[in-house]
Amino acid sequence: MTGPSPVDRGKPGSKIHVLSDRAGLPLSVAVSAANTNDADALKPLIRAIPAIKSRRGPRRRRPAKLHADKAYDHAALRKWVRDRGITVRIARKGIETSKKLGRHRWVIERTIAWMFCHRRLSIRYERKANHFLAFLTLAATLTCSKKL
Repeated sequence: MTGPSPVDRGKPGSKIHVLSDRAGLPLSVAVSAANTNDADALKPLIRAIPAIKSRRGPRRRRPAKLHADKAYDHAALRKWVRDRGITVRIARKGIETSKKLGRHRWVIERTIAWMFCHRRLSIRYERKANHFLAFLTLAATLTCSKKL
């Protein structure tokens, strides 16, 4: 799960994808090669969301709304998310400014910063992607336990 990074002179690298709730608690995490499109990682992240337990009413299987930046702006992806019953708020390329979505974006940036407080994740030492994903999942679990 490494590929040539488009921003770091072609060195092999990985991207970390995180889906969080409004409070910044990570719901699902994934790893992909650095040269893959961000939009390709959204479907597995949404499928990996665990059921949400509630005291009243049926279990919720999905969030009500999805905020994403311009990297996820594809018509097919918007339709796929809408078909799941999730309201889509994805910034459109060439139409909307990033400042409008910035008040929602800081939540995910803070979540990633919380997860990278663990030194093991700052540099990828593992050769196998599933080992790195295991450490990433452990960091997400520890982040949730600290914040809850």
